[in-house]
Amino acid sequence: MAKKNAVEYVWKDRKHWAWFPFSFTVYAVADERLHITCGFFSKVYDETLLYRITDLTLRRSFAQRLFGTGTITLNTLVDHDKTIELKNIKNSVETRQLLSRLVEDARRTKNVVGKEFYSDGSCDHPGMPPMGPDGPDFDGPDFDGPEGD
Repeated sequence: MAKKNAVEYVWKDRKHWAWFPFSFTVYAVADERLHITCGFFSKVYDETLLYRITDLTLRRSFAQRLFGTGTITLNTLVDHDKTIELKNIKNSVETRQLLSRLVEDARRTKNVVGKEFYSDGSCDHPGMPPMGPDGPDFDGPDFDGPEGD
């Protein structure tokens, strides 16, 4: 009998120590979400929507290159922990490429384009110029300079 709520993972790995996956941190991608589970006695489950990832960076120290691992840093547009690190994962170069494709696919599916990541045209900071179609409108009629200069 099959599980009713079985999740199909696109990618799954755990944090490695040297080349051994002896860790209680598991990373997985399923349903256009990145899932991170940490802990042994008490567990923390974290989930981030892929389309909210704005940038991926791969770092590989000399030791990581020797052991075939790397750390992928994800910059996100979330309210907490704007930076997520997938530490010491195997096949890190291929994984970064896969995550990049999955992020782009999720954005395409959700019809998310670059403008969703930037200001909506309103300006919350006093003394700053209103946003025009090409950025801040420093010459516009509503901008008197900082603090009304």
